[in-house]
Amino acid sequence: MRFPLVALATMTFMACAPAAAQNGGGTLTLDEAFALTIARHPDLARFRYLHEGAQAALDEAAQSPALSAGLQIENAPGNGAASGFDQAETTLSLASVLELGGKREARQAVANAQVQALTLTEEARRLDLLAEVARRFLDLLAAQSSVQIADTEITQRERVAEAASQRVRAGASPESVRLSAEAAVARARLVRARSLAETRSAARRLAALWNDRTPDFERAAGDPLALPSAPSLDALQALVDRSPELRRFADEARLREARVQLARTARTPDIQWQAGVRRLEETDNWAAVVGVSVPLGSTRRAAPRVREAEAELAALALERESEEISLYATLADAQARLSAANAEVAIARTDVLPRLQQAEQIAERAYRAGALSYLEWAQVQAEATGTRREELQAAIEGHRALIEIQRLTGEPFIAPNRAERQP
Repeated sequence: MRFPLVALATMTFMACAPAAAQNGGGTLTLDEAFALTIARHPDLARFRYLHEGAQAALDEAAQSPALSAGLQIENAPGNGAASGFDQAETTLSLASVLELGGKREARQAVANAQVQALTLTEEARRLDLLAEVARRFLDLLAAQSSVQIADTEITQRERVAEAASQRVRAGASPESVRLSAEAAVARARLVRARSLAETRSAARRLAALWNDRTPDFERAAGDPLALPSAPSLDALQALVDRSPELRRFADEARLREARVQLARTARTPDIQWQAGVRRLEETDNWAAVVGVSVPLGSTRRAAPRVREAEAELAALALERESEEISLYATLADAQARLSAANAEVAIARTDVLPRLQQAEQIAERAYRAGALSYLEWAQVQAEATGTRREELQAAIEGHRALIEIQRLTGEPFIAPNRAERQP
């Protein structure tokens, strides 16, 4: 099983960013973050050595039993009539084992199944790692958006402070109003400074995935408010059986079946043989030597291992069923969170924020005309800023749910340019 980089690059919202996603001026795209991580992360590099080890185990399983050479000297040295080597018998022999019952083929089947399981493990680890890249990329985008929200808030608060200063100079408001407005500007700037610090921290956490201690990008490309539609539960159910989480049970089943077959081959005893020549010093003659031995009770000795292997194979079906139940519950929860995030972002964008923006304009005119208090205007601004932050948080939660869905299913639900923000 292979998950192409291009398919993984479309797994999240960031790859759906329009032309702004092109790298330039210190802007990092998700595709580039994926490529850097795959190229440099040690967790993926180590699989090359694991595959070499698995291939070595397969080569070992394919080997026939070794030949062994033997030299045996009897009746020497002695004493009396048998002194020295006069009556010695020297035997030179070769010995080995004739494997019966398909033992060699069964060993190869186990080793092959282990190679296939390692490939699936590598691809699952690759998918988990790229999902982590997407999460950290999302954290960076969220921090950047927080800076933008803070910039908007600072602009709003500065307008209030400027209007308050005018009213104070005109004697229409007390000095405390101007000081309160300036304090609000200072708080907004503090929030922006914190968001900038979080942006730098998020960039370092992202770059750490490809072992870059001094990232050279300034920002990530993408729009966190661009959410795709949530897949239906029926669509998720159809993908459950093809998910990487369940596909691994097919490879595990092949491995356990091979182990059962290997355990059963032990019921058939191997034949140990030996052949050679013997030198008879007393008569100065040579004689052939042939020997065969067969162990007894092989079926009885093999029975416990066979029962163990069969029990492990039988338990796998229940393990898969349990995993499927857990997987569906997780996917259903993620689908619900993505749907809720879509609804919340849509309502904030189309209903709440336009009304608050209109209310803020009306409140500014009313305050400057003396028909509204400073606190009432500031409250309208605070509600607008709070709604923007809630919209961003809802979108971030939605993307986290989407990343989890795609990690568990291994399927991209969106194609490029299909998750663009609606106007």
